[in-house]
Amino acid sequence: MAEDFAELQERYRHFRRERDWDKYNDPKSLILALVGEVGELAELFQWVPADQANVVFADPERKHRAGEEMSDVLIYLMGLADALDLDLVSVAHEKLTAAEKRFPIDEVRGVAPLKK
Repeated sequence: MAEDFAELQERYRHFRRERDWDKYNDPKSLILALVGEVGELAELFQWVPADQANVVFADPERKHRAGEEMSDVLIYLMGLADALDLDLVSVAHEKLTAAEKRFPIDEVRGVAPLKK
């Protein structure tokens, strides 16, 4: 998976360079673009009852639209990682390791933890 991510990230870098768009990929611009794309993804789910979302998005057309918006989010997130010189996969692994320690299975199984 990490190799797939690295390949996708390199493809996105190549895409930007060919179009001379690197100059537009500063952290602030990427965050704003990312927020916009998350908003577009949220809009797809906005009026879908939570208990029906899996059924509604099993429809191939809706699933495809959700995938398009999720891809936009991923692409801008990769760009932000590049702009900040972060190995996003490594940082995500570190974050998940910390979450595993913070939320021990025997204490949180089946319970959504509350923020303190």
